[in-house]
Amino acid sequence: MANSTKKKNSSLVQYIGTFAALIILCVIIAVASPNFLKYSNLMSVLKQTSFNALVSTGMLLCLITAGIDLSVGANATFAACVAGAMVQAGIKNAAVLFIVCVVIGALVGLANGLLLTRLHLPHPFVSTLGMKNVLWGAALIVTASQMISFSGTGADGIMWLGSATIGGFPISFIIVVILYILMHILLTRTALGRSIYCVGGNPEATRLSGINSANVLTFCYLMSGVFAGLAGIVSIGRSGICNGANAIQPYDTDAIAACIIGGASFMGGKGTMLGTMLGALIIAVLRNGFTLLSVSSAVQNLVLGLVIIGAVLLDVVREQSEARARRIEAAKQAK
Repeated sequence: MANSTKKKNSSLVQYIGTFAALIILCVIIAVASPNFLKYSNLMSVLKQTSFNALVSTGMLLCLITAGIDLSVGANATFAACVAGAMVQAGIKNAAVLFIVCVVIGALVGLANGLLLTRLHLPHPFVSTLGMKNVLWGAALIVTASQMISFSGTGADGIMWLGSATIGGFPISFIIVVILYILMHILLTRTALGRSIYCVGGNPEATRLSGINSANVLTFCYLMSGVFAGLAGIVSIGRSGICNGANAIQPYDTDAIAACIIGGASFMGGKGTMLGTMLGALIIAVLRNGFTLLSVSSAVQNLVLGLVIIGAVLLDVVREQSEARARRIEAAKQAK
């Protein structure tokens, strides 16, 4: 009971710290640029958050299992590019395009999971990094290395999710919030959710409990692909185009940073949907601030690189402090 209370208090403190960091960042950017607090700009931040929040959901599932999915961004881009190629071929039904994007994302995620659990590649870093390059090439092939526009093609319906608003408030963010609530319930209120945390946090206990780790891992990478497919649809609505060259954009690093800032760990067994949402908002606010302040792309890459390094360092320090606390607690109980 005492340990449970301590964990809850620790999580609360972490949420408060992450939320405080978000508020401080917003204040700094608002002081530097008065345009930041305009309603239209805040809604733009939420639109930017929607894409990263979706790919971060899949990334979180993989990180909880002590894995990683470096192909999430390329997967989203490839799904969007396939939709673009279908539109060029005359297939313009929004429902068909939507389903195809999600199915393609799911199949790529399933392939990542099978490479890890059935072909036993040493670490998902290897398989998903390779998949990222495969999808980059495939995206360029299906689009003939050209940007494809969806506007005015009769396929405007596929753009709805990423562009529609209610009073200026993006529908995509509302959908993301609903999905986050459902994923929170899955992770905290179901046996499958507990199995996901167990696979990453305590492999030995997982084995002794009879949990099929291979199936759990495959499910996580499959879901990562599904969310990447949804992110691809959102990207179509945001920009109105698809471009295979975007497959090498740092979407995966943004997702990793959002998850780690939100409390996930490379060691596995940790991470929450609320923390990940706060992390995604921080990344979106940071990128929006760069745009408002006309910061050069070179400086943006430098700062975001430092943010990622800082997030990883935070993860290491957090793990060390928790390990130290466990040793002290064990010593007290031994006495």
